[in-house]
Amino acid sequence: MPKNVVIVGAGHAAGQAVVTLRQKGYDGKIILIGAEEYYPYQRPPLSKKFLAGELAAERLYVKPPSFYDHPDIELHLGTTVTRIDLAGKTVIDTDGNSYTYENLIIATGSRVRKLEVPGTGLACVYYLRDINDVTAMHEHMHEGKRLVIIGAGYIGLEVAAVANSKGLAVTVIEMAERVMSRVVSEQVSAFYESEHRQHGVNLMLSTGLAGFSGSDSVEQVDLTDGTSVAADFVLIGIGVVPNVDLARGAGLDVDNGIRVDDRCKTSDASAYAIGDCTNHPNSLLGQRLRLECVHNALEQAKTAARNICGDDLAYAQVPWFWSDQYDLKLQIAGISGGFDQTVLRGDPASRAFSCLYLRDGQLIAIDSINSPRDFMQSKALIGDHAVISPYVLTNTDLELKDMT
Repeated sequence: MPKNVVIVGAGHAAGQAVVTLRQKGYDGKIILIGAEEYYPYQRPPLSKKFLAGELAAERLYVKPPSFYDHPDIELHLGTTVTRIDLAGKTVIDTDGNSYTYENLIIATGSRVRKLEVPGTGLACVYYLRDINDVTAMHEHMHEGKRLVIIGAGYIGLEVAAVANSKGLAVTVIEMAERVMSRVVSEQVSAFYESEHRQHGVNLMLSTGLAGFSGSDSVEQVDLTDGTSVAADFVLIGIGVVPNVDLARGAGLDVDNGIRVDDRCKTSDASAYAIGDCTNHPNSLLGQRLRLECVHNALEQAKTAARNICGDDLAYAQVPWFWSDQYDLKLQIAGISGGFDQTVLRGDPASRAFSCLYLRDGQLIAIDSINSPRDFMQSKALIGDHAVISPYVLTNTDLELKDMT
């Protein structure tokens, strides 16, 4: 059997896997198969600088096209994999082509969660997941256009900030009582709600959606209270779901993602999985996680590639995330679920503060807003299961690293 690594998926994680395999001197062929026609690229700028028209598509690439011009790298872009045969160690695409592997890396990522209400098939109703989605929205990103965003999570609010800065009239509709309710505390939600309102964004919280209406293109967003909001275009941002159908069809263990061990190995000895599609154990946090973040995707890619190259590397890191809205950088470390106390460090009015999450006195997570030092220092404390007095945490004269 030829010494091949086949990578299914061509996103950020897949691109990093190729980079690490080459850096580690992998001496077999690397075959990368991706449904999109683009080289592996970074997704975070899609809702930020790329949407704003400040980056060309080529600037998103993990590596320039010339990087893949190597005799041991084989790209099949715009190609969809339909089946994985674990017993035969082959991958089959829609054209019936088969690719044999010694090791397989599944990097299928996630897809947008679809909204099931009337009118989603109208023109100018968009989701945001790839370059083509944003390119389609570019024609509407002009002053005076009316944008309605469904969902006040990261994507929705990042797009709201960009569109607002371009002079669009922006309305955000959210069923929950507060923005980013799944990921930040009430204090941080209130801060971001205030910021968006001050910038002129129309936030409609605790608001139900009935559907969209218009002739051929969307013209208005209909709400469950019988009212409607005029719209020239709509963005739906209600989360993502992991792409696990291929893995499940192959017989791999799947449970809220493809189950992997701390080496990123699946239930099949020759198959690894990385990125948004995985459910992995985190020994630092004592739980299994499925994460939708760049940090996890990149680090799992490095872990899988290094283990294929003969290292014995376990993946155990404190997860972190970020969001850029206006001139505010939100950086999150840890997982706040299950907290029983929050502590504010600094004054939100200064637009530079942190919210720390405690459980039984232990620091488990932090949201830092324009406070990169707090963010960086908290990651080590979270990994060390630090127990710090709430009163001490509020003392901004002390750095977090000096509190234990």
